[in-house]
Amino acid sequence: MKYSLTWDLDSFFEGGSSSPDLQDKIKSIQDGLKDFESAANNWNPERDKPEYSDLKDLLHYEEQYTKALMQCNSFITGIQSADVSDLNASAIHARIIQLYSKLTIIQTTLKKKITAIEENDWTLLVKMPSFSALAFALSEWRQQGSRLLSDKEEALLANLRVDGFNGWSAHYDTLVSFIKIPFEEADGTLNELSAGQAMNRMYADPDPSVRRKIFVEWEKAWGYLAPAFADTLNHLQGFRLADFEAHQDEDFLVEPLRYNRIKRETLETMWQAISTNKQPFLSFLDRKAALMGKGRLAWYDVDAPVSLGSFQSKTFSFDEAVDYIIEHFASFGPKLADFSLDAVKNRWVEAENRSGKRPGGYCEDYPESKESRIFMTFTGSASDMSTLAHELGHAFHSHVMRDLPDLNTRYAMNVAETASTFAETIISAATVREASSDEEKISLLNTKLENATAMFLNIHARYLFEKTFYTERMNGFVTAERLSVMMEAAQKEAYQDALSDYHPLFWASKLHFFIDDVPFYNFPYTFGFLFSLGIYAQSLQQTENFEETYISLLRDTGSMTTEDLVLKHLGADITQPDFWNQGLEIMAADVKEFLRLTEKYV
Repeated sequence: MKYSLTWDLDSFFEGGSSSPDLQDKIKSIQDGLKDFESAANNWNPERDKPEYSDLKDLLHYEEQYTKALMQCNSFITGIQSADVSDLNASAIHARIIQLYSKLTIIQTTLKKKITAIEENDWTLLVKMPSFSALAFALSEWRQQGSRLLSDKEEALLANLRVDGFNGWSAHYDTLVSFIKIPFEEADGTLNELSAGQAMNRMYADPDPSVRRKIFVEWEKAWGYLAPAFADTLNHLQGFRLADFEAHQDEDFLVEPLRYNRIKRETLETMWQAISTNKQPFLSFLDRKAALMGKGRLAWYDVDAPVSLGSFQSKTFSFDEAVDYIIEHFASFGPKLADFSLDAVKNRWVEAENRSGKRPGGYCEDYPESKESRIFMTFTGSASDMSTLAHELGHAFHSHVMRDLPDLNTRYAMNVAETASTFAETIISAATVREASSDEEKISLLNTKLENATAMFLNIHARYLFEKTFYTERMNGFVTAERLSVMMEAAQKEAYQDALSDYHPLFWASKLHFFIDDVPFYNFPYTFGFLFSLGIYAQSLQQTENFEETYISLLRDTGSMTTEDLVLKHLGADITQPDFWNQGLEIMAADVKEFLRLTEKYV
């Protein structure tokens, strides 16, 4: 093989979760935070003006320890993901979370003191050369500071998060490590699949009997631990709701909207546009069911490959997938292609298909090293190739912002999906365009439209479920049985009852519901998908030097509201449906082509 299937984490800290260097790093952060805390507590903005040299130093320390903690956290997350049985990694992660709590307390102190600066002084401060580039981020801090409780109360909340909020999220990872899915192969061999292996097989296996067989065992495994998952979800989000109430947020959507820097009007317009334009994607599901000889698809069929006679979906070796991605990234721009090739060559990617790995894929940033690492499981499908392109897009987003002040690199989740989905779109469009036969084009369009249905239907179901769950959780504990009822109802509404069987325990098996740092870990994916389609459409029109325009957009993602970002770089108003409709129309055209090509098979 030209490219390694396993990543290099030793370049950060040699020795995995037992690394002495990691322990030394954590100890140095712990000691440094004590000095940083003292400096923040002693800072007097009135005495510091007009130069605010102490504030400049404090912001330097804030950046230093934020990067250091992210470096350690990304590393230990990688260790946990690659081996879910590494309990030592879980213990270290808990220590890192405690240090994050300490940093949060210090940030709270700074935000409150910044908020107390008189308006006239503040206007002068953000115009100074030392701070003008940070005006947006510091103004956000000032707004956040206005909602904070007393120092003592905020410190107490931060400390309680460690064993409450963060602890329950970590507990979910521990529970998932116990999930094992028994599966008997055709030759009688009995295998025990991890959650990650089972999920990949359940959704991608071409044999419908295999998919159903795994799904039955999948539901049993998650159902057995459902009460424990229900406890975890209730306590995790119960803490979040208590935090919202303490800070006088009028409802549970205020914080996710604020975090993603979008207006409620924008979110509602997006979902309304999707709801109004779902029919093409329901037609896609109906046609796919017909191709499989079914009246309607089951949940586990939605992402399955389409088999047409003797045609088999094309598979790729990892080397082939990487080469294909680099070739087509180069057709967009040399910087994206060169960066991605270097990333793979330097072993930034963990893609080996083996037991013991957690499910899913992600990209983590290592800011001190100015590198990223990508986690996934590669099984050879076109979908896996798209996942690799997606995660390389994330890494490129971080790469083009390396020279910016750290505060200006803290983009929200909705725009975090921009570069990843754009990169994935380049590859999916290329595979469809270059298909050598109608059968291959059908297979590739199927993969592409699976992604669209995930964005417009699956994620809509997650959003609807979460809204219902939060509403009921405000009135008390929600049982596992009730959670499953709510989830199935949300899936039926989002899919407009187009499926024959649903996944009631999806609330337990989906990691995103248990993530502690971002509330509503769902709608930003759909936003990023449609946003990236708008960028892709523009790239087809502006063929000269569009890569530079694209990089300029990415560099702004951490320093303006989403509405302003789209207006500046795409000239569009995202509070109006026209912006969202253009992305939906692009995907609807793919549905039309899929239906045309498959007509002769039904």
